[in-house]
Amino acid sequence: MSAALSRCLCRVLSRQRAPASFVSGEHRGAVQSPWFVAAMTLKTSAPLRAEPKKKKKVDPRREQMVRERLKKKLKKLEKVPPELIPIEDFIAPANCFDKTRERSAPKLSFEESEDRALLLKEWCRYKQKQHMAEVQAVELALEAQMEALRELQLESPELYKAALKPDPILFPFSHEGPVHTPPKTNYDAPDGKYNDITKVYTQT
Repeated sequence: MSAALSRCLCRVLSRQRAPASFVSGEHRGAVQSPWFVAAMTLKTSAPLRAEPKKKKKVDPRREQMVRERLKKKLKKLEKVPPELIPIEDFIAPANCFDKTRERSAPKLSFEESEDRALLLKEWCRYKQKQHMAEVQAVELALEAQMEALRELQLESPELYKAALKPDPILFPFSHEGPVHTPPKTNYDAPDGKYNDITKVYTQT
């Protein structure tokens, strides 16, 4: 390949000798040859001797055997049921099933149990009466307040508007602005030191 390239270069340079006379002005009426090319424009590249990789010959029988083995392994995995991860929150500790820690309820006589049931019923009736009395007192206070506001609106609208405003003495409220510096927006808070006791389960 290098010999053929050198021959081509010699031919081109030999043809350049005749057009060079046109530049000097010896033959001004002659037509310039299309083969007139400057020597600086000629470029050569290194020969590429790389060879494409040869494809390995694969035996179709061997490929079929490998596929059949994979199919058999997949069938075996499908037959094995998946291992379930236990939820520790739903599992009661063993010490809770210890029967020696059970406390037996005290045995009451019939009269004592009857007295307790009657006392509980009486207490329920008392609390019901107390609740109804409180509800009735609140309703009466609200009705008296609305009636007083209506009468005040008829007498003086200014006093009526002042009465609707919240009373700062009745509900005292004090508020202060932020006393600490504002938090950093790009601050990455550390997690701190801790022991990770999470169990890791792997499927076999």
